[in-house]
Amino acid sequence: MHLAYPAVLAALLFCVGLYGVLARRNAILVLMSVELMLNAVNLNLVAFDVWLRDTLHSGQALTLFTIAIAAAEIGIGLAIVLAVHRNRGTSDIDRLRDTAETDAAEDLPETSGADDADRRGPATPADGPGGNAGTTKKNAGRTKKAEATA
Repeated sequence: MHLAYPAVLAALLFCVGLYGVLARRNAILVLMSVELMLNAVNLNLVAFDVWLRDTLHSGQALTLFTIAIAAAEIGIGLAIVLAVHRNRGTSDIDRLRDTAETDAAEDLPETSGADDADRRGPATPADGPGGNAGTTKKNAGRTKKAEATA
């Protein structure tokens, strides 16, 4: 058998897998496309091993190694996709750009000291000579953060 037949088939498989990786938005379909690409590589390894008549059969040994890596990759990949789907409700890649959890307190807008004083209520003698102009540790941290970014 000529080397061209499996090489052309492997090239077609690899192109279909590459199209799937670039065009699909579902994470499971992307993983399936990666598997197609790995199978195209395996087909090339075996075809060239047969064509070169290698006595060590290194192409077939590499193919077994690639199959083991692909099995581990698909197992871990599916576990990640299922965990993300369970938490976010979708496996659409475009909607999963930000996978890190954000702190809700960091998303709040910064407030001025006057607003904090209004929320604390009227000044009492215990507040000292400046009334309730003193800041708590939390507000002091916000002030330092605002000064650092300015």
